[in-house]
This record gives sequence, structure tokens and C-alpha cells, in this order.
Amino acid sequence: MRSIIKNAVCATLVLAGLGLNAQDRNLDNYRQPDKSGINVFEAPKDTVSTFDGVKVRIGGSSTLQFQAVDHSNSGAVALKDIGYNFNLATANLDLDVALFDGIRMHLRTYLSSRHHPEPYVKGGYFQIDKLDFIREGFMEDVMKYVTIKVGHMENNYGDAHFRRTDNAQAIYNPFVGNLIMDAFTTEVGGEVYFQKNGFISMVGISNGKLNQAVNEVDGSTGGASFLAKIGYDKQRTEDLRYRITGSVYTTGYVPNSYLYSADRAGSRYYFVMEDENASTSGNFRSGRYNPNMKNQITAFMINPFVKYRGLEFFGTYEHTSGKANTETSKRTATQYAGELVYRFGHDENFFLGGRYNKVNGEEMSGDDIEISRFQLGAGWFMTKNILAKVEYVNQQYNDYPTTSILNDGEFKGLMLEAVISF
Repeated sequence: MRSIIKNAVCATLVLAGLGLNAQDRNLDNYRQPDKSGINVFEAPKDTVSTFDGVKVRIGGSSTLQFQAVDHSNSGAVALKDIGYNFNLATANLDLDVALFDGIRMHLRTYLSSRHHPEPYVKGGYFQIDKLDFIREGFMEDVMKYVTIKVGHMENNYGDAHFRRTDNAQAIYNPFVGNLIMDAFTTEVGGEVYFQKNGFISMVGISNGKLNQAVNEVDGSTGGASFLAKIGYDKQRTEDLRYRITGSVYTTGYVPNSYLYSADRAGSRYYFVMEDENASTSGNFRSGRYNPNMKNQITAFMINPFVKYRGLEFFGTYEHTSGKANTETSKRTATQYAGELVYRFGHDENFFLGGRYNKVNGEEMSGDDIEISRFQLGAGWFMTKNILAKVEYVNQQYNDYPTTSILNDGEFKGLMLEAVISF
């Protein structure tokens, strides 16, 4: 384990050195992985080209947390003993390549993560903003508004996934933890975007599978997921920006939906509300909620965002319905979240923020449960590539049956996190 962490850290430092020596690391239609990428959602659409040959941008990120969190429950099921110490250091490796005028490739590898201490590929995609590879100027009047993405990639359902922590890439997230019901999945598919004068729309289709394989289950190799998004994003004045989007993710039938369990990197809150036999990699979703709608699922998410000078609000309303193939009727789960963040200081290098998150769900057992979380955070951008965060978190579980480990459950305490991203 120590050698794996050492190798990951060494690789990150070497890549950081390569990045610092690069003369120009900017790419067209690209979200920067540092402080300048905060509050960027879909990759920006710009018709101005800087392409002058194949360019490889090597980047990455590394994070480390100190956890000082306690947990408790009613005592019906014993909890794992946890104390205060450092978590596993996580690291990402990013390769972004300008292949042709208007064509870019992205590939992310998790060098180390909670679920997999060994390196493995998260996913990647091709992004097409021009069709000049067919013929120079081909459909340029259309393509100045259209973007095409194809790959085994992070699917664009909702806006919350643009602010969440993706393993070691934690610089966009003003808090340490992600949402309780963490909508995030990587499936093979394609998405088509249209962006004009602040109007945003997207339609997409994927094969509905996290783990790709050709074997048949119930006479089928898989299913399909459909995605769509529509919204409006406007920089009204120099001080005021507002954005609102609505998204949908739906399946017909899939062997196993991973919409709320696809993040193999794992939760930031290690071992909370886990039993005595829990392991770091085997119980990597601590503190999250998965409604377990395994075979049919339809989810809607609405996200308002407002930023006035240094003050910003980001909200999430999400309603999900679906079922497993062993169930005769559908269940629902609803999530609410509101974040208020104030950025201040030179170039907004400091911030204070609070988030309230609540989930109401219908369990397969028939129980109606509730989970609520309060997070209070602060951060300091030491440079545009280095961020230090502190968070107080309090999460409570209500209405779980007396035999559940989550009955009268609660975890609370402090998290410290250091982030490097370049």
C-alpha cells in the first residue's frame, strides 16, 4: 500500500514539473482544472481557434484529508471504532490532447482512490467543435453553436456533477463531501450540445452500463439510458450572473443502474456508519444514499445558480422514481440541497460557505426514511493551483427501522483537505 501511494505521489510531482515547464497549456473549448475553472459548467464554446498542430496537455490533481469525525447510532448494530487521522492520499492523471482543429481528447486515470489504491482509468471522450476534418468550413454555421461528445465518459445529468469532487479533483467543490444522493455515472454514449446567446440544450444516449461487457443477462447485453438538459446562463452585468437548468436521466430496462453508485473513487467520510467488519475499499460509499432502483429509473434535476459579486448560490432539486425487477411498483426519492458561498479577498482567494442537504426516500422494505446533512466550510487558495479547505459536517438519519445500523444514526466532526490541481 505504501509503495502504491509513494509511486502515485512521485508521478504527480513529476507531472507537475512537466506542466510548469510548458510554455502554453491552454486548449480550445476547455475547462481549466485550477481556480479559473470554478463555476464553469459545460466546456465553453468559442469559435476562435488556436490549433497549430497536435498538443498534449499533461495535468492532474492530488488531495489529502485529515478526518476528525465521530459517529453514533441507537446501538442495535455495533459501529466500527474510528478515530482521528489522515485518509489515503488520492491522485488523478489527466491527458488532454488537441488532435485537430476543433477536435480534443480527454482521458482521466485515477492513480489512487479509496476504492482502488491501484491506478485505473475513470473514462474519456472525444469532443468535436468543428467538422473541418471532413472538409474545411464544413457546416461551420451550425458547428459554431454545436458540440459533440463521444466516449466512455462522465454523463451530463444535472449541474451538481460539475461542482462535485471527482476523486482527487476537488478544487471546484467548496466543501469536502459531495451530495448525499450523489448522481454520477460513466457510460458509453454520445451527447450533442447547442449553445447560443446563453441558451443551453443537450440530448444524449448511452448504453446504461458502468462495466462494459458483451455477455448476455436475461437475453440482452444491456439497455439504454437517455439524457437531456435545457437551460439558460447569462452574465447580465459585470457583477451579476445567473443560470438555471433542468435535466432528465431515464432508462427503459438495464441489468443494473449505477446512477447513484457509479463513483468508484469513494466518499470522503471514511468508515462513518459502517459495521465492525468494514474495510476502506469494500465500504467506500460511507455517508451516501443509494435508492437502489436497479433496473428502471427516471430522475429529474433542477439547478439554479446565481452569483452577485462574491456571493453565490447553487441549488439542487432532484426527484427520482424507479424499481428493481423484483418489485411490482415504483418507489421515489427526493433530494434538496442549497449552497451559499461568499468569496472574498484578492481575486476571491478566500471563501466561506454553508450547505444544507436533505433526502427523503422510500426503501424496498416499505420504510420511508430521511437523511439530512449540514456542512459549514472555508477555504484559502494559496495559489490558483493549491487550495486548503476546512469543513464541519453533521449528518443525521431518521425513521430507519430499529434493526438497522442507521437507526438514530449520526456522524459529525471536522474535515481538513489539501488540494493540488494543475
